Amino acid sequence: MTHSAPNVLERFLRYVQFDTQSDETSAAAPSTAKQLKLAEALTDELHQLGIGNAVIGQGGIVYAHIPASPGCEHLPAVGFIAHMDTSPDASGCQVKPQIIRFDGTDVLLNQTEGICFPVERFPEIKKYIGEDVIFTDGTTLLGADDKSGIAAIMDMAAKITADPTIAHAKLCIAFTPDEEIGRGTDNFDLERFGADWAVTIDGGEVGTLESENFNAGSAVVDFQGVGVHPGSSKGKMVNALRMAAAFIDALPADMAPETTEGREGFLHPNQLEGTVTHAKLHLLIRDHDRRFMRRRKCSSSALPRTSSRASPTAQ
Repeated sequence: MTHSAPNVLERFLRYVQFDTQSDETSAAAPSTAKQLKLAEALTDELHQLGIGNAVIGQGGIVYAHIPASPGCEHLPAVGFIAHMDTSPDASGCQVKPQIIRFDGTDVLLNQTEGICFPVERFPEIKKYIGEDVIFTDGTTLLGADDKSGIAAIMDMAAKITADPTIAHAKLCIAFTPDEEIGRGTDNFDLERFGADWAVTIDGGEVGTLESENFNAGSAVVDFQGVGVHPGSSKGKMVNALRMAAAFIDALPADMAPETTEGREGFLHPNQLEGTVTHAKLHLLIRDHDRRFMRRRKCSSSALPRTSSRASPTAQ
């Protein structure tokens, strides 16, 4: 009995079963050991495709090369990159993907939990009416960012290695960890990768090509409070949580991700934890313009003292 090779959908559904959530509080590389489980599985799969040079390099990065077909050795080597980790913002454990024929109405993801996908909040999905869409059950991330990219690259590799009539340049493949926490390229070995130029298969809609990326950074703000029993705290207590809330409220509203678009940068508080005596706020900092990025990250204009965007020449 013969078994047909998996297609791109089957690969994707298999990859999302790996919990590869990264952890920005970890100093390890990769930041979580569980990312290595997917790296090992991908390396084994590449070997099964006949790509014997596939290897896990420093920091958990998977590298592989498909030699150029005869007569194409002179062509520039082309690279394909995708990342293995998923965002720390939501769980990637025990993902339950479901394929639903989208009819344009709200999608009930989880009847038990009463979780619904509201079309009104995400109207862009209407362009896929009548198509099969992969959803989670609403309790976890799906992991399409970026296991869909991995699946596409692996499917390409499978088709190329199975059909020697397809002419191609040298193909360089890399799967990286920790992209979601901004450390995906920390251990990336360009020489080992070997591509003359490359594309990252990640995000975006079908048929789109992005030729630039934003500058990314993060900030952690610590708030030190004074703890006093609430019954006798007047004039004495300093509540670190209230300070953090006031700080967030003072951030310029026109610099929030929910009020910006296109190439506009933003300041995004995405995690707050603490008590009365100590609170820690984490912010994401993004901007396509490097000048604005430097100011947001390093200068006083990044602090919530103004409600308008500073000019690049302001001090």
